[in-house]
Amino acid sequence: MIEEQKRREVRAIIAGGGTGGHLFPGIAIARGLRSRCDEIAILFVLGRKKMESEIICKAGFEARTIDVEGILGKGVLSLAKALFKTLVSSIQSLAIVRDFKPHVIVGVGGYSSGPLCLVAWFLGIPTAIHEQNSFPGLTNRVLARFAKKVFISFEESKKYFKRGDVLLSGNPIREELVHGNPSTREAHERFVILVMGGSQGARAINRAVVSALKELKKTGLLPLVIHQTGKSDFRQISDDYHANGFDGDVRQFIDDMATAYARADLVISRAGATTIAELAALGKPSILVPYPYAAHKHQEANARVLVARGGADMILERDLDGASLAGKVRTYMENRDELKKMSSGALKAGRPRAKEIIVEGLLGLIKSA
Repeated sequence: MIEEQKRREVRAIIAGGGTGGHLFPGIAIARGLRSRCDEIAILFVLGRKKMESEIICKAGFEARTIDVEGILGKGVLSLAKALFKTLVSSIQSLAIVRDFKPHVIVGVGGYSSGPLCLVAWFLGIPTAIHEQNSFPGLTNRVLARFAKKVFISFEESKKYFKRGDVLLSGNPIREELVHGNPSTREAHERFVILVMGGSQGARAINRAVVSALKELKKTGLLPLVIHQTGKSDFRQISDDYHANGFDGDVRQFIDDMATAYARADLVISRAGATTIAELAALGKPSILVPYPYAAHKHQEANARVLVARGGADMILERDLDGASLAGKVRTYMENRDELKKMSSGALKAGRPRAKEIIVEGLLGLIKSA
């Protein structure tokens, strides 16, 4: 009976990781597949970072890990170690695939997707990749040669994929964000700023925000700030808020992003692909500070896409300080019409059917398997 059930069950592997930004679209895809298939087993395959496994387990999915790391920008010894891990991770991936017997494998970016998708191609299992950034990462540029379908989030990235069935899907966002409750806004309509530097925080943004709040306080402007600091800066930034009398909700990590977004009038953030997709889908005005050391400056490329559509403002990190940030925040606090225009521009850049397009494509691959 158990074997009969297993034969009827659809099985899918979602591989990738490195940051929450890679995994949240994968979770959205997984939930979309669950909603369309009565009997489906979904396995996430990740790297060894504890944060990745915690995110997937909290979302209610099973996860397994492989030993893998990037090979770009390394010295000779580190490169040799990374290449050895690539061999090890390929063997681990083969064992996982043979054990789980998936009908389709989806790579959502990050080094973990490489070995799984290559093993799938070798075994004749249909694969798809999802590229979240406007400038594709090395892993996906390589995997596109072997994938049956390539889903892209930005029109600008299409030119980098010369092979395969390339579909402009957009970047799926978490379902709970779409249904955020606007009634959570404060009754006295305080101007609310949401600050986040990614799942691990961003020291440059954290420090600039504290400095900017000091400048704003001098002019009598006191916004309410929801501030995700990351683990390493949490204590210092909390102390800064307390010492300066700032009105803020300071946390290491924000679990309830739906409420945080719903309350925010303005977002100050890095420009990861998932963040860009969320801001666009929700129509949230933002000041973006791209991570300057991202591969091929892909965060800056992501930000420029949203800025070009009138959906965001941007400060490069080399130009970021308290005075420049305070000036921009003050402009938007005193001119709500500009915020409305930015919100409209962000919404126009959104792709609300991203999840549905990807799920439809994957179901087609499953049927052909």
